[in-house]
Formats: sequence, C-alpha cells, structure tokens
Amino acid sequence: MYSFKNDYSEGAHPRILNALLATNAEQAEGYGEDPFTLRAAELLKQRIGRRDIDIHLLSGGTQTNLTALSAFLRPYEAVVSAATGHILVHETGAIEATGHKVIAVDVNDGKLRPEHIQAAVDAHTDEHMVKPRLVYISNPTEIGSIYCKAELGQLSQVCRANRLFLYVDGARLGSALCSDENDLSLSDLADLVDAFYIGGTKNGALIGEALVISRDTLKEDFRFHLKQRGALLAKGRVLGLQFVELFKDELYFDLARHANKMAGLLRNGVARAGYSFLTHSPTNQIFPILPNELIEKLQKRYSFYVWSKIDADRSAIRLVTSWATQEEAVRQLVEDLRG
Repeated sequence: MYSFKNDYSEGAHPRILNALLATNAEQAEGYGEDPFTLRAAELLKQRIGRRDIDIHLLSGGTQTNLTALSAFLRPYEAVVSAATGHILVHETGAIEATGHKVIAVDVNDGKLRPEHIQAAVDAHTDEHMVKPRLVYISNPTEIGSIYCKAELGQLSQVCRANRLFLYVDGARLGSALCSDENDLSLSDLADLVDAFYIGGTKNGALIGEALVISRDTLKEDFRFHLKQRGALLAKGRVLGLQFVELFKDELYFDLARHANKMAGLLRNGVARAGYSFLTHSPTNQIFPILPNELIEKLQKRYSFYVWSKIDADRSAIRLVTSWATQEEAVRQLVEDLRG
C-alpha cells in the first residue's frame, strides 16, 4: 500500500544522512553554537539577502509556532487565524495552552484577507476582550492555496496600520515558493512579515524548521524562550547540518519542485479522468472529489485522508506528494482512477 497521506512519511534525503554520518565523530559546541548551525544561519541570510535577521533552528512546526507566538505576545494578546489554520485545528490547542486565544475567521479558500483582519480588530474594542496582536497565516494554506506578493503586501499593510505582527507558518514553504503560480521570494517574506519559518521536516530533512525573525523588537532574549520551551537542543548540530545540506546549493528547492511535479501529474490525471476538485491548489496537496465507491476501492491500494463529505455519494480526499514520491506510484494511481 503506497501512502499519499503526508509529506513526512519518508526519512531524509541521502545527502543529509551521509553528512550526519561523515561528521558524527566530530566534537562541537552545543545549543546551536556549533559551526554547522552557524553556517546554516549564514547560508540562509545569504539566500534571503538580509544581514539584519535572526535565525533560530527548532525541531518541529508545532514547537516553532508555540515558542514564537508565546514569545511575541503579552498574556492578554490574541492571534487572528483562518478557521482552517493549522494552529487552530491540528496542534492540540498548543497556542491556547500558552495562554493566548486564537480568533478564528471563516474564509473560502484558506486565505486571510485585509477585511478579515480589520473585522477582527474592530470586534475587539476594549480591555474586557482579548486584544488582537498577531496575524497567523500559512503558505501554502492548509488546503494548498498560496499567497501572491500583492496579497501578502495587502496583509502587511493592514497589519502595520493596526500595529499587528504578521507571522507565516512555512511548514511547506518550499512547495509554495516553487509553485508555477508563485511570485514571492524569501527576501519578499523577510520584507513583508515580522517572522516566518522555513520548513525542513516536510521537505527532505529528518527534523527541523528555521525560524526567521525580521522585526527587531521580537529578537531580544529569544534564546531564553527557546530554552524554556524545550526547543534549545543540546545537539543543535543535528539541525544545523541538515540546513547546511539543504541550502548550500539548490537541494531544498529541487526537492520541493519534485513534490510539486508529482502533485501536478496527479492533478492532471484526476482532471483527465473527469473529476473536479474541492479547491484550487498549485502546490503538493490536491483535493479531488470522488465517488465514495471509488474511494473505497482506492483505499485498498493507497493511504490518504478523506477530507470532507460533499454529498451522499461523493467526498473530497487529500493526496499529498513529497520530495521522495515515486513517479511510478503516481502514474499507477492515475491509471487506477481512469480504470
């Protein structure tokens, strides 16, 4: 049975495993002060084109979100998120557990827009309510859509007008940046948002996310927050070395392009078979709408999530491709759909 459930079913790219093995006996400082982590931060600064950013490596997405957001906010301040946002649905209340309410906004395509943010601000009027202070988005969104540069610019503008922080969850950022429909760069993100992270776990690393902090006021004492949240790893070298391998050349982007290419093959195959989609997704997640009878047959050969019920006879499923997805498996799934 071949899995299209997620993009972290496989281990890590062989180059990362080889690099870990080759340096295994080398002694290095702990807690992110090792030469591998320092080089990774330097490579990311070069790639982003900014010297004035802070970069911290953490082990996973939920840990990154809860550490960053709890550090950036005062106890009475809240987060504005789309109702489909990962922090609202799939992180076991991690943000709320740090004492910060998540204000959920209903959206149609997974994306927040300026009017959504302004409405949330206007609805919270005084000290008897939580105070919206940070806007959380992910790119891609939970349903595979992406933000273009103009859209992110509009969000940045409304956030700055209302003294809100803008934060981007980049668990699948590689897929967004390598989408055929993307016009954003890493340097655009650093200019338009206050903090974002570059996901490694879902793009070829064993574990690891790189948090980028652009706003100066959010940088101070952040390592204290890392330590208190259990995110400052003694063997930080494990994270640093992986990001060196991913960013010393084009590997990070090559892996994302492969995931997107495999999703594109699936997308075209589904369309040729005559089926529609729940949402437009130009990244490595697609959401075909299929007859329930066909879904049951496919589940005998493939693993995937049934995302939502459409009507009595049809449901939307989620198919996710990864840096290591085999093209033969994709073509076989397409053939099974057509058959």
